[in-house]
Amino acid sequence: MASKRASFGKDTGLQARMLLTMFLLGLIYVVFLGVLFLVGAGAGVLIAVAVVLLLLQLFGSDKLAMATMGVKEVSPAQEPELHGVIERLCVQADLPKPRVCVMETSMPNAFAMGRSQKSTTVCATRGILDMLSTPELEGVMAHELTHVINRDVMVMTLASFFATLASLIAQFAFFFGGGYGNQEEEQDVFLVVIVSTLVYAFSFVLLRALSRYREFAADRGGAVLTGRPSALASALIRISGTMERVPSQDLRAAEGMSAFFIIPARTKKSLMNIFADHPPLEQRLAALARLESQLQGAAA
Repeated sequence: MASKRASFGKDTGLQARMLLTMFLLGLIYVVFLGVLFLVGAGAGVLIAVAVVLLLLQLFGSDKLAMATMGVKEVSPAQEPELHGVIERLCVQADLPKPRVCVMETSMPNAFAMGRSQKSTTVCATRGILDMLSTPELEGVMAHELTHVINRDVMVMTLASFFATLASLIAQFAFFFGGGYGNQEEEQDVFLVVIVSTLVYAFSFVLLRALSRYREFAADRGGAVLTGRPSALASALIRISGTMERVPSQDLRAAEGMSAFFIIPARTKKSLMNIFADHPPLEQRLAALARLESQLQGAAA
């Protein structure tokens, strides 16, 4: 049963989308590097900077983000219910138990981070622990562990590196590259800024599309793991409704991690929601309702 649940949780559609996203980003950056070489950028310097930034992104970004938000690891004695829920789910999913952390904030939320199944951290906020029932908490933690099964956290971290690098190059070229050379050099700088901006825009769109799909995949995988899609749906409704009452300063402090939370750390609706990193709550609830019907039909 454990292997069956774990293999079901690994979403093949998400795996294909992650592979396609990384391929497209890689293709875009081959063109990007070609433009940089064309305008005379040093290959050695570019490669060295890119490698250093990539290593920092892969090995340090999660630790830095969690330290900034005050995330603390907790023992089974400190949080027995949370540890118990995660242990049961890991046994069902045939996963190694991750580090278990708590973020001391009233904002109800949860996230998972890490490069691999053996270096994963699962975190729940104090707000979500105080608010949810045990079945609802199981649904949320199963959602986060499905991210671990699919390894999409690592892919998102790696993919976001490309957008970060393009943004840094564009800013560097814009602020430090102009006004000091001849017309040809200024044209080269302008070309770098334009291409970097386009690369960032394409990366941004690809990342948002992948992020939305991975949330659907984690909802489905988590609901199958627990066998109770309605419990996860109930948790999503309660979290979303409470987020609107969270102090603005708490939301601003967590907004940089919004893509990794089960519910985004913002409440205001705007036209920018078409670029949101999470699908609309209504669509997630509808998908869980369909899954509930499927599971009930299979059981009958």
